[in-house]
Amino acid sequence: MSRNRAPLSRSGRRPIRVAAGLSAAMMLLSACGGMSDSTSQAAAEAGKDCASKTKVRVVLQWVAQAQFAGYYAAKEKGFYDKACLDVTIQEGGVNIVPQQVLSAGNAEFAVSHVTKTMVTREQGADLVNIGQEFQRGAYLQVAWADSGIKTLADLKGKRVGSWGYGNELTLFAAMRGSGVDPKKDAKIIQQPFDMSLLLKREVDAAQAKTFNEYAQLLETTNPKTGKLYQPSDFVAINLQDAGYQTLEDGIYAKESWLAKKENQETAAKFLKATYEGWGYCRDELAGCVDIVLKNGSALGKGHQTWMLNEVNKLIWPAEKGVGMMDKAAWDQTIDIAMKAGVLKARPPAGAYRTDLTKRALEELKAEGFDVTGESYRPETVTVTAGGK
Repeated sequence: MSRNRAPLSRSGRRPIRVAAGLSAAMMLLSACGGMSDSTSQAAAEAGKDCASKTKVRVVLQWVAQAQFAGYYAAKEKGFYDKACLDVTIQEGGVNIVPQQVLSAGNAEFAVSHVTKTMVTREQGADLVNIGQEFQRGAYLQVAWADSGIKTLADLKGKRVGSWGYGNELTLFAAMRGSGVDPKKDAKIIQQPFDMSLLLKREVDAAQAKTFNEYAQLLETTNPKTGKLYQPSDFVAINLQDAGYQTLEDGIYAKESWLAKKENQETAAKFLKATYEGWGYCRDELAGCVDIVLKNGSALGKGHQTWMLNEVNKLIWPAEKGVGMMDKAAWDQTIDIAMKAGVLKARPPAGAYRTDLTKRALEELKAEGFDVTGESYRPETVTVTAGGK
């Protein structure tokens, strides 16, 4: 979503630079090494030694795109096979709420945000976070540069676009924290999962993610100039920089399912293989993008390359290891939700567990896998018209 310095300058993450082409990025990728094709071939071969494979399902938050590249890479490169798992990846959608699918027993794992999953848990579902992939948040609220909107407080009296489906929770908390009651002080408009309402000026500010919708704006041609829109045409309010850093994509399972030891074994294997998938996507950007496209993404190669580069920045570097929950980040996420009235009470201590991820990381380290990505650096990605 976020395509350059303007929206991310205060976040502490390395900003994106718009370049003339991808050649420099590809040179960097080939130089950094990482997980080779021979490694993935070895993983696939190892899977042949399994006496049987355990079938599991993981439901995503949305359709096939680079936001979920690690899962597709783990399947394509044989990491799930190596773990003796037969994994079905279920796409999400407008009417598919992953934490509800999980709660109903129609998947063993779900990808979801902490806030909305804990809301579902508070309603009675026994959902547990077992791996927190995204270490950083990606929420933006984007307005036109000439709108007069510069801060969250400026949303008072404005038409504010939001996706809903639980994605409004962090935005509403941020608005309330800035003195804007979303129920009284602004007109909340249901927006589609694109930026059409903002481009048509039917909303004054629209919800976006750094890895997706913000990019869509910069991939659009300005009819007045015949050239692509520039960051200077917009104001992107970064909710993380405004103090509303909430944990997003993580892996969840049911507490009752995890009560069985054999299911804990399965969960640890699933986490390990998935983290391997994200490691491949960190080290082999172009190859991972190709895997996503192969799995039916409706978005073009340029957009998916942008998206994966941004998603990698949310995961890597992972100071305590990929997927490891940071208690301070968890507490901050819950505090924001409670202050906003989204949660009535703090989730119990068992709402997240780190033992399964710890086991996965220990095994990965023993195999020489870089679990922190300490040397990771984002690539330089070109904005392409229409994301092609």
